[in-house]
Amino acid sequence: MKHSLKHPLYSHFGNRLSAAGVLALILAFSAIAWGQSSSQTSQSQSAPQQTQPPSQSQSSPQQSQQQQNPQPKQQPATSGEAGGPTGDVGPIALPKKKDEEAPPPPRPKTAPSQTPTFSMSVDVPLVTLDVSVLTKDNHQFVPNLKRDNFKVFEDGVEQNISQFGQTGEAPITAVLLVEFANNRYLWDVMIDSLKASYTFAQSLKKDDWIAVVAYDLRTSILTDFTQDKRQVYAALGQLRPQTAGFSETNLFDALYDTIDRLQGIDGRKYIILVSTGRDTFSKMNLDKTLAKIKSAKDITIYSIGLGTALRYMGYTRYMCPEATLQCSEIEFLQADNQLDTFARLTGGRSYHPKFDGEFPEIFGDIAADIRNEYILAYRPTNPKMDGSYRKLQVRVVAPGGGPLTVKNEKGKDLKIEVVSREGYTAKHQVD
Repeated sequence: MKHSLKHPLYSHFGNRLSAAGVLALILAFSAIAWGQSSSQTSQSQSAPQQTQPPSQSQSSPQQSQQQQNPQPKQQPATSGEAGGPTGDVGPIALPKKKDEEAPPPPRPKTAPSQTPTFSMSVDVPLVTLDVSVLTKDNHQFVPNLKRDNFKVFEDGVEQNISQFGQTGEAPITAVLLVEFANNRYLWDVMIDSLKASYTFAQSLKKDDWIAVVAYDLRTSILTDFTQDKRQVYAALGQLRPQTAGFSETNLFDALYDTIDRLQGIDGRKYIILVSTGRDTFSKMNLDKTLAKIKSAKDITIYSIGLGTALRYMGYTRYMCPEATLQCSEIEFLQADNQLDTFARLTGGRSYHPKFDGEFPEIFGDIAADIRNEYILAYRPTNPKMDGSYRKLQVRVVAPGGGPLTVKNEKGKDLKIEVVSREGYTAKHQVD
C-alpha cells in the first residue's frame, strides 16, 4: 500500500519517528492482521457446510458428486511468491516485474572509419528554349534547320543540346493583355488595335487556348482561357470607350499578375501585350516586375507599343497629368524601352507601329512566329541550385561550325537573326 504525504499515519508520527520506526510499525500491524485472518479462515473451515436448495430439475450423478466434493478455491499467492507486501484483508498479490532487457550500448559520437560515407545526387533541371530564326529584311521564318545548326551557351560555357524539335502545329496558350484606360485621345488608336486583335483571334486553331485581359487601375479578366472564338470576340467587344473606367494605367501590376497566373500552367505560354508602356499607379515597381519576368518559365512576351502612334498624332501631351498637361519625351522613350525589355528577356519581339494600318501585319507576324519556333533543351553544366540568373546565348551555324548561309528564291544571300530569351533564373534549392 502506497502512502501519500496526506496519509494520517505519516502526518501523526512524521515529526517524531524515523524511517526505521515507521517501517517497524507497518510490519507489526501486518503481523497482527495476518494472525486475525488465519484464525478466521480456520473457523470457517471447521463450520458445517450449508446445503443449497435443490433445483427444480434433477441434476446428474456427476453434477451431484461435484456439488458434494467441491474443489477448494485457489489461494492467492503468498507475499513471498508474489513478491509484494501483505495487508489487513489477506495477502496482496503483485505481479512480478519482467526481466528488463539490457540497455543497448551507447552509440559512438563520431562515426568509425569503417562506416561508408554518405553521398547525394542532384537532378539538374532541364532548361527549355524557344528559338526563332528569321530573316532580317522581312522577318521570314528559316525552316529545315537541324540540331547541329544550333549552339547554346550559358554564362559563356557551351551546353550539350539533349532535345530538339519544332513547334509546327502544336496548340498554343496565349493571353491578350490590353491597356484600356479612360483617355479619349487613346481611344482612336485602341479601337484600331482591337480591330487587329480580331485578326489575331481569327488565326487561332481549334485546339488553341486564349484569354483576354484588360487593365487600367485594376486588372480585369474579360474571358478566361477558352477554345471558343466567339467568347474571344465577345470579350474584345466589351472594350468600347463608354466602358472605360479609370485613367490610371497600372502596367506593372497587370503584367506581374498575368505572369503569376500563367506559371501554374504547363507548357509554353505567350503574352501579347498591347500597351503604351507607361505605368502610373502600380504597387509593383519596375525592378520587381523584371525579376518576375526573369523567373518565369516558358513564357514569351510580344509587345505592341502604342506610344509611337500617339506621338505621331500629336496626342502625347494629353497622356500627361491633367494638372499640367506636361511630360517629357524621355518618359515615352522609357516606356518604349520597357516594352522592348519585356520582349527581349523572354525571347519575344517588340513592335512600335507609327500608323494604325500596321496592326494587322504585326499580329500576323506574331501568329507566324508562335507557329514556327525551334525547341531546344539541355541540362546545365552548372548544377548549383542557388537562384542565380544565368545569361544565355544561342548561335546558328553551319553543320561544320562556320557561318550559316541562307539564300532567298532568287539566290541572294540573306542575313538572319536569332530570337531567344536572354537568360533564366536557376531554381533555388528551397523551392
